[in-house]
Amino acid sequence: MRRPVSLSRNHYFVIGLLLGLVLSCYIPENVWELVQQECPQQAAENLLIERFGQDFEPHLNLINKPLAAKKAVKNVIRPRYYSSELGIREKIFIGVMTSQEHINTFATAFNRTTAHLVNKIKFFIYADSVKTNYKLKNIVGFTDTRENRRPFHVIKYIADNYLEEYDYFLLVPDNVYVDARKLTKLLYHMSITFDLYMGGARIGLDSSNDAGGGGGGGGDGAEEGESSPGMSDRNYCSLEAGILLSSSVVRKMRKNLERCVRIGSTGDHSVNIGRCVKYSSRVAGCQESFQGMRQYSYSLDAPGRRHRDFGELAKEVAFRNASTVYPVQTPEDFYRLHAYYSKHHLELVQARGYALEQKSYRIANGSISNKILEIRWPLGVPPPSAPETRHDILTWQLLNGTHSFLPHGNSEHAVAPLSRIEALDFAKVLEIALQYAALKHPRLSYHSLHSAYRKFDGTRGMDYQLHLGLQEGSGRSKKILLKSFEVVKPLGRVEVVPSPYVTESTRIAMLVPAFEHQVPDALEFVAQYERICMQNQDNTFLLLIFLYRLDSPSKGDDDPFKTLKTLALDLSSKYKTDGSRIAWVSIRLPEQLSDPVDPRDWLLHSSMYGPRQLLSLVVADLALPKLGLESLVLLATPGMSFKADFLNRVRMNTIQGFQVYAPIGFQMYPCRFAQFCKECETCDVSQSSGYFDRHNHDVIAFYSRDYVQARKLLHPQGLPIIRSDLDIDQLLMPSKENEVDGGADPGEGGATSEKRLAGVESILDMFVAAQHSVHILRGVEPNLRLGQDVRNHLARGGELPQELPERCGREQCIHLASRKQIGDAIIRYEDKSILHK
Repeated sequence: MRRPVSLSRNHYFVIGLLLGLVLSCYIPENVWELVQQECPQQAAENLLIERFGQDFEPHLNLINKPLAAKKAVKNVIRPRYYSSELGIREKIFIGVMTSQEHINTFATAFNRTTAHLVNKIKFFIYADSVKTNYKLKNIVGFTDTRENRRPFHVIKYIADNYLEEYDYFLLVPDNVYVDARKLTKLLYHMSITFDLYMGGARIGLDSSNDAGGGGGGGGDGAEEGESSPGMSDRNYCSLEAGILLSSSVVRKMRKNLERCVRIGSTGDHSVNIGRCVKYSSRVAGCQESFQGMRQYSYSLDAPGRRHRDFGELAKEVAFRNASTVYPVQTPEDFYRLHAYYSKHHLELVQARGYALEQKSYRIANGSISNKILEIRWPLGVPPPSAPETRHDILTWQLLNGTHSFLPHGNSEHAVAPLSRIEALDFAKVLEIALQYAALKHPRLSYHSLHSAYRKFDGTRGMDYQLHLGLQEGSGRSKKILLKSFEVVKPLGRVEVVPSPYVTESTRIAMLVPAFEHQVPDALEFVAQYERICMQNQDNTFLLLIFLYRLDSPSKGDDDPFKTLKTLALDLSSKYKTDGSRIAWVSIRLPEQLSDPVDPRDWLLHSSMYGPRQLLSLVVADLALPKLGLESLVLLATPGMSFKADFLNRVRMNTIQGFQVYAPIGFQMYPCRFAQFCKECETCDVSQSSGYFDRHNHDVIAFYSRDYVQARKLLHPQGLPIIRSDLDIDQLLMPSKENEVDGGADPGEGGATSEKRLAGVESILDMFVAAQHSVHILRGVEPNLRLGQDVRNHLARGGELPQELPERCGREQCIHLASRKQIGDAIIRYEDKSILHK
């Protein structure tokens, strides 16, 4: 056998040497010849340049290739609200099983005592008639009139429409009073992750309740492993006291609804619902308590309770702890029960508040600062807001029971009478203060009111400081002591007022009245309207109202409004394809209002109508028939300037049947006259350039139907509707407050026995006096500028009157400058006088 060859170190050395000599024969002398001088990408580009030239551009070959990805990218669509994405639902839905005969009695009483305290409530009836004129709107009708299937129709409706919106569902008949506050508090202590079938248990039912025998009729018997439904009808919740179901149980019942209909063939709704719950969710029976919480029901039909007074029943612990009371005999009993339970809850809240207040004071014990513990008076009410600057200091207003001094910080009116609402409010505050004074100082009696102050804080409420004169003793030994009391009326819960949905696409009909002396201002307004609305194709319509004097011609070259009519026709034909047009309506004023007017006499008035603000009602009465009842109307003035944003705000804030919008425009100072500021149309509003004139009610937006309804309400009260030019005299009658004396001219309306409604001088006053159902929204509007007529008059070389008119609208004239500017001018004038001396 041959031995294996073994190599030593020398052998490896010789072999390596020989291989090196062999390889040296094949490797070139310059090793760098094996390395590429340029990268492959650059070499490829150079090659393409050599073949096709320097201007070669590559193109993608998309032939027989898909232009879009085979798998479409799925966009993640998120819900609109966080609550939908997080699965947050409302707490309680109440379904009331009632009848058409009880809609206006028991169902209405149930709705008035419970609906405002729960998230949702629906009333279920049979829709076997076409009667729909119920005052109650949340009614659902079923066409299937089979009584045993009624609860299953309710379950199906709830599951199809509200299953994902509510955690718990309560089914009750219409003769059950529900203490919604107690029930809602109970539900917040239970977990929604478990099946809940809660109510008053009915134990010991036998098969006699089963109208159709076992199984529910037909050929269907009980399933394998199940006993006959009639033999297992035990421990079901009673519908007479209300059945509380969780959303998980309702979901399972919805999946097994067909089986529930077959096994629920009895005439007892409690049994039918109980069988369905037991079959669908496998809940053992009615749960009278769950997670340590118990829902109590109180039966008024029990022996000894039928004719007892609620005051006696209230002494029972079971009555006070009950969340449902049944059966209620009359609709009036609903209101009695609701009054008792509301009073009971109020007493509990007051007791808890008092206990919390005492506990807070015990914790403080005078050793810790109240600022650290945030203990203030009254407890739970925010402290007065700290002003950021000296201009934000809230001032106290002096009262004496009938008048207020320096109202609203306005030095122009030192004293003003309290309005009816303010007087009632002050009387109530004084009554509460006297009750507290009698409790605190039983030996003293009220003598007089020394003084009173009030201050409104938007973060806190209304604060009152009352200084009362209290009498001690009687006869010669009596003595008047001055005691001070502080009363706070805190703000209640702030709620957002729900309003109908509106858009910015509504067409606006702009009504612009003009007197004969306001024609130049009207021409400026039409030019502005063309630039803002017609050129931008804004959805608007302009209706000019020409107010002619009695002897002025309305045709020919002598027509004072001829230039306006010509401009309106030219612009209407120019923008005819865009649907924009300008029309006009002529109104002939009576003789009393036809005196020639000097433009200077009306410039200082806050209103464009001068001392005749009632003419705004005439303008609206005679112009609205040209527009229709569904039109959005904006009553404007020729002396105003506006922006497109203002028109959008009019569309959003004016809601038919709900809200009227009366913007507070920015009155610009006549800078060219006073020389205190510089005119700037594009500058922001500031104290040096003008002010928001809350006394100007000329600009207002409303819907025609709302205006007509309000006018009809005031027509019988002495504010007649103007249907033609001849009826304008009816508005010239004196008001009921300003009786015409014996020397009045009978031609001015003094001879008539009828008096005009007092306090109505404008359309805004008319809406307020009518007490219409629509809201009235007033707010500052920076994009609405007033005072352009004064500036135009001065630019044309006109002058302002040297003296104020006798009557400036609401005893208010426009301001020519701010108080600071006038004060600085007076100081400069006095300084110059001192230097000249």
